[in-house]
Amino acid sequence: MTSTDHTSPEEVLRDAGLRSTAPRRTVLEVVADHPHVTAAGLAELLGTAGHRMSRQSLYNVLEDLTRTGLLRSIQPTGSAPRYETAVAGEHHHLVCRGCGTVVDVPCAVGTSPCLTPAQAPGFPVLDRAEVTWWGLCTACSADSGTSPDPASDSWRTP
Repeated sequence: MTSTDHTSPEEVLRDAGLRSTAPRRTVLEVVADHPHVTAAGLAELLGTAGHRMSRQSLYNVLEDLTRTGLLRSIQPTGSAPRYETAVAGEHHHLVCRGCGTVVDVPCAVGTSPCLTPAQAPGFPVLDRAEVTWWGLCTACSADSGTSPDPASDSWRTP
């Protein structure tokens, strides 16, 4: 389930072998609308929207959804785990050192894993690579007076 996916949360949960409960449906919907949200951010969003859920219940739901592959958990260095519904297909992340914004970046090379280590002793099967790039987003770059080098922005579309 992604923010552009039209499969109902009920179907997604049942297909994953989980009961379709209100907390699970709500968490899936909120994470789809707010990718890369932390548990604390998710709790705040749920509270603002009037959904009452204890922290323990929220963590249990996140564990269930992550364990069954409905959510992916990423943890950039120095950050709390962040959750996203973009679980299908290989992609990586850009993280702003200024404001902490995280955005998805599609894999640029081949199929999974899209990167191959120079050595993989004792690992005959490699199936996934996770890459996190760090930098400053446009807003933080402007605030810091750092002008981006256009030659280094080859990942950006015009």
